[in-house]
Amino acid sequence: MKPEQFNLLELIPQRPPMVMIDQLVQYNEKKSTTKFFIQKENIFCENGLFTEPGLIENIAQTAAARIGYLNKTSNIKVLIGYIGSIKNLKIFFLPKVSTEITTEVIIENEMLGFTLIHGKIISNNNVAAECNMTIFIK
Repeated sequence: MKPEQFNLLELIPQRPPMVMIDQLVQYNEKKSTTKFFIQKENIFCENGLFTEPGLIENIAQTAAARIGYLNKTSNIKVLIGYIGSIKNLKIFFLPKVSTEITTEVIIENEMLGFTLIHGKIISNNNVAAECNMTIFIK
């Protein structure tokens, strides 16, 4: 099954206004990629920019969409995850409202209910932000 065959809200536990991804565009065992169009009404937008909390949530939801897709294709209930830690957060710039960002999450390790990821957000062909994140799956 291709990622676009699922409604995005079937893959993640978040609901509007906390949804920070629009589409899961790529999935495999070690990587997921999402797209998100930043609208001015977004709760994490300020002064025409998508702020730091929105960037972090976008990376976390990209990781969640990967797990949700894996669970849906295995007929398992979508599980809730929590950010356990964020390391090496680098924000190079804040993307502007009315632009689309692409977010890539690469799985570095999975063990004992924890997933270690590296996330990267691309805006206008430039890296806007990146970090390492530990996510705990309930």
